[in-house]
Amino acid sequence: MDNVTTIATPEAARRHWRLPMAQLLPWLLPVTFLALWQLSVSSGLITSSLVPSPWAVFQDGVDLWQAGTLPTNISISLYRATVGFVIGGGLGFLLGLLNGLSKRSRALLDTPLQMLRNIPHLSLIPVVIILLGIGETAKISLVAIGVLFPIYINTYHGIANSDSELLEMGRSYGLSKWQLFSKIIFPGALPTILMGVRYGLGIMWTTLIVAETMSSNSGIGYMATNAQEFMDMKTVLLCIVLYALLGKLSDLIAKGLESTFLAWRTKGVTIND
Repeated sequence: MDNVTTIATPEAARRHWRLPMAQLLPWLLPVTFLALWQLSVSSGLITSSLVPSPWAVFQDGVDLWQAGTLPTNISISLYRATVGFVIGGGLGFLLGLLNGLSKRSRALLDTPLQMLRNIPHLSLIPVVIILLGIGETAKISLVAIGVLFPIYINTYHGIANSDSELLEMGRSYGLSKWQLFSKIIFPGALPTILMGVRYGLGIMWTTLIVAETMSSNSGIGYMATNAQEFMDMKTVLLCIVLYALLGKLSDLIAKGLESTFLAWRTKGVTIND
């Protein structure tokens, strides 16, 4: 059999190069920052006793992981974040759905919810401590309150602003109320709802950081507060890095949900490659 020689076209070569670049580009600035940080500490431009190097922070993380301290506190923080998000997000979704579909419910509930939304939820910490103490319930409640309103407002906005022309067309075809909801209203609102989920995930971690610093004895926030008291800068920086990585993981999960549930949408237009 004759040998077949495949000649790569310039277009194919560009596509082959573009794929890894698209995957590596988001990490270019973080990796560059870490490299400059390590170089600055190693060269003496930054005092290692004041700001430890990334390698020292990594070694501290390995030591804490082997001791069992790090996985235990990460799992506790993930539990608090997940339970708070499910409770607050679920309630926000149901309220947004109800107020978006029902004018009576909207007239009754939307104004009080909008008033509560404008109160910074972290200002409720003294109230939560007085009512619920400083246990797990208080921390989870703070996370739930923080997550509730971003998901509520995005769900409500997506449902209430359904395309009137599509609804009229659906009615002309004799669709029932459930069919209008399942085929027109909810799919049209889904991009806005998922945007609320993505924003709520960010609020979730911000709230948890504060919640875990109030008289806590476990969690990543507790590790950072405890390390601060002993001037352990390596562990403080490690906790900051952990929150950043968990936040990035949450963002990837949100993007995955968008890719899964919004696959029917056409891709956005990119001006430049």
